[in-house]
Amino acid sequence: MTQQEAIEVMLSGKNVFLTGEPGAGKTYTLNEFIRRAQAQDKRIAITASTGIAASHLGGTTIHSWSGLGIADQIHDADLDRMSYKPQIMERYNRCDILIIDEVSMLHGSRLDMVDRACRWIRNNEKPFGGLQVILVGDMFQLPPVTRGSDETDYAHLSNAWRVAELTPCYLTEQHRQGADDELLTILREMRSGGVSVESQQKLASRKRPADEGITKLYTHNVDVDALNNEKLAELDGPQRSYTMTGKGKDWEIDKLKKNLLCPEKLYLKVGAEVMFVANDFEVGFVNGTRGRVIAFEMGDPVVETTDGQRIHVEEHTWRQFNETGEYVRAEVSQMPLRLAWAVTIHKSQGMSLDAAEVDLSKAFVPGMGYVALSRVRSLEGLYLVGLGPQALQMDPDIYQFDKALIQGRS
Repeated sequence: MTQQEAIEVMLSGKNVFLTGEPGAGKTYTLNEFIRRAQAQDKRIAITASTGIAASHLGGTTIHSWSGLGIADQIHDADLDRMSYKPQIMERYNRCDILIIDEVSMLHGSRLDMVDRACRWIRNNEKPFGGLQVILVGDMFQLPPVTRGSDETDYAHLSNAWRVAELTPCYLTEQHRQGADDELLTILREMRSGGVSVESQQKLASRKRPADEGITKLYTHNVDVDALNNEKLAELDGPQRSYTMTGKGKDWEIDKLKKNLLCPEKLYLKVGAEVMFVANDFEVGFVNGTRGRVIAFEMGDPVVETTDGQRIHVEEHTWRQFNETGEYVRAEVSQMPLRLAWAVTIHKSQGMSLDAAEVDLSKAFVPGMGYVALSRVRSLEGLYLVGLGPQALQMDPDIYQFDKALIQGRS
């Protein structure tokens, strides 16, 4: 399907799953649809499963927009409470189209919760309360993080996905040119289930360490932390430390901490590469925004982001409410930062890099290698320092899902 054909399908009012391989132009197609729909006075909620993906579209996370936060389940009392909040009521009812980008990383249970909230708050039993739904993403990207289960909670296996009767818009045209062709061929082969000998040889030719200053991607936090601590130690100047604090019962605090990406003890110096691990759209950062510490003011770090914004960072508080939302069960506070000379492949999803050093020797999730390789714009920008047996593997269930989409596409 061409970009124009996909746009016309979405403008017709149908619920849509917009997908395609890297370089097919999903983001361009979505932005063009948004522009044309807004010209028709459509009210659009632009969301994504992650903060960095939402920032690319000028939107917010689906967790924030829906008012559901990080809760794993929702009760009638939660929905009643939300219904009495004018801001949430207006958000749901002054909306015609709900867009969710990077849907591959969204839990199916989360999509079901959003569907239920839309029906309840809009007082409409149609799927998603009668909203037109546009889900966007590439299911070959990283799956949602598994929580205590061997089965992946994919969005496309949810009841909400099924009842929405989504029309697949599978983009087939290629819009990346030149040096990217070799890398795109490798990614295309990974999607089809087998990487050729020639492509394996090309990847082997990229096994070399990168120069200083190039972003490093690792599979595990322990490797990321080790490199980041080493780089911090190399910087001159005084070191500042920030300790996480908590309120509530110890076990409630520990449960909340497990959902956070910031360290309990954060060490910083001027010159430290950092990444934000919370969303604050008013201040101007999202989970995944990167930058460098340039100063300390009144004891707080000042960060210059990669796009040149200067942010005085203050302590951020995360809260966990009880089932009815009547009181806070636990809260923790910390600077919403972590060191970022190296980042995990999970946190890299949504980034576009001119060059990256990638270690896939410990790849453990299907699609991890695919995400890492697709972060760079060309094969010349790829530096491989490890390629494990699972590095190029994809989930067999996703092969079947993708095959069904291809057979059904126009």
